[in-house]
Amino acid sequence: MNGYGSGMPAFGFHASHEQVHPSELLAAVQRAEEAGFDAAMSSDHFSPWSERQGHSGYAWSWLGAALQATALPFGVVTAPGQRYHPAVTAQAIGTLSSMYPGRFWAALGTGEASNEHITGAVWPRKQVRNDRLRECVDIIRALLRGEEVSHDGLVRVDRARIWTRPPEPPPLLGAAVSVATARWCAAWADGLITVNANSEQLRRLIGAYREAGGSGRLHLQVHLSWAPEEAQAEAIALEQWRSNVFPPPACWDIDSAETFDAVSQDISIQRVREVVHVSSDLGRHTAQLAAYAELGFDEIALHHVGQRQDEWIDVFGAKVLPQLR
Repeated sequence: MNGYGSGMPAFGFHASHEQVHPSELLAAVQRAEEAGFDAAMSSDHFSPWSERQGHSGYAWSWLGAALQATALPFGVVTAPGQRYHPAVTAQAIGTLSSMYPGRFWAALGTGEASNEHITGAVWPRKQVRNDRLRECVDIIRALLRGEEVSHDGLVRVDRARIWTRPPEPPPLLGAAVSVATARWCAAWADGLITVNANSEQLRRLIGAYREAGGSGRLHLQVHLSWAPEEAQAEAIALEQWRSNVFPPPACWDIDSAETFDAVSQDISIQRVREVVHVSSDLGRHTAQLAAYAELGFDEIALHHVGQRQDEWIDVFGAKVLPQLR
């Protein structure tokens, strides 16, 4: 059912906690499974990107409910090291993987100030964040192997042990939006996840990961906006996602929804179209997703950037996914 091992990517549903109430998201992911989606993934934010998005449910509580309510494989993109102590992240991963073996993965990234500043700790420069994540990865892996861990570095751990663990540790993916980060992830990650970009950029990113020895599964998150009318698809994308057009380091370092809204006030729909596939034409969406599939991704998670999820799930399930298969 899920496209795994078939040579064709699994097409998943992205649960955007920043935009949708967790109860509605749970209903949406159940609807997506019924509509024929193969998998699901979840964001993990403390703050939305815009006050207009208006939500930010706790991903780890929700994931337990979502794994119980569906039979889908699930992933989460999370950032250990500041908001989360790595031992707590390892415990969360261990519990979900023990309850739902073979159905869970986590992608580990260096995070964004908008979520991490809440601890009151300094937001470190990028190289320090990379080094901190690398320490966290080793700590999480050791804990999931059943080792007792003590560590004194950019993060500190004192005699931690995870008592409830899955028979096999789940995949820990690396999150990357640049060629350099993809190359770096190859040294430690079981796979790679990135977001939609032009095909040449994605080709370079995949190439860098593979050439550096990365052999794991490739995941892609695709931002899209669909509505029956083009003007409506544009209005949804502009209203909900114009605060998300800023490349690094801005998206990493801006620390509040209020500031994101201030700096994105005059963003045009043309600029939004550079990061979101906006169209009322299902054929265009299908062709774009087919092009991504040809690049070699194993799983492609679709994120409709609107707050209302039901209509696009039904339409894509009926008209787009069958074409891609």
